[in-house]
Amino acid sequence: MTREKGSFSSEFKLQMVRLYENGKPRNEIIHEYDLTPSALGNG
Repeated sequence: MTREKGSFSSEFKLQMVRLYENGKPRNEIIHEYDLTPSALGNG
């Protein structure tokens, strides 16, 4: 399966950061939003 390179809105990025800062595990965010690990940074 191949993923297309996508771009995320500023609002989406901010939402992901807020989830992480509020204690949601990085792996859970990646799974829930179908992200690649690199899309959420290098942990």
